[in-house]
Amino acid sequence: MKTILLLLISNIFMTFAWYGHLKFTQTSLWKVILISWGIAFFEYCFQVPANRIGYGQFNGFQLKTIQEIITLVVFVAFSIFYLKEELKWNYLVGFVFIMLAVFFIFKKW
Repeated sequence: MKTILLLLISNIFMTFAWYGHLKFTQTSLWKVILISWGIAFFEYCFQVPANRIGYGQFNGFQLKTIQEIITLVVFVAFSIFYLKEELKWNYLVGFVFIMLAVFFIFKKW
């Protein structure tokens, strides 16, 4: 659970680092790059320990899969509430297919 919480926090930072500047199109690109790097520093402060703690309980493939699912959940909320974008049906269908990938990755065969 600690791994998942740390990955959630890291993804919130990274989503703002990668996409938060989209609302500030008038700001110089070099400025938003520096700001994004600053935000990303905090993402790494949570992501690296999350993977270090989680490795062993999860393997590398599973850690990456967890991270991607968390990224999608965070990004959906970010897109709806921060970017004010609409969640369309085809996005949801795509996410269902990604969830099927999670099933196959975590299923004990």
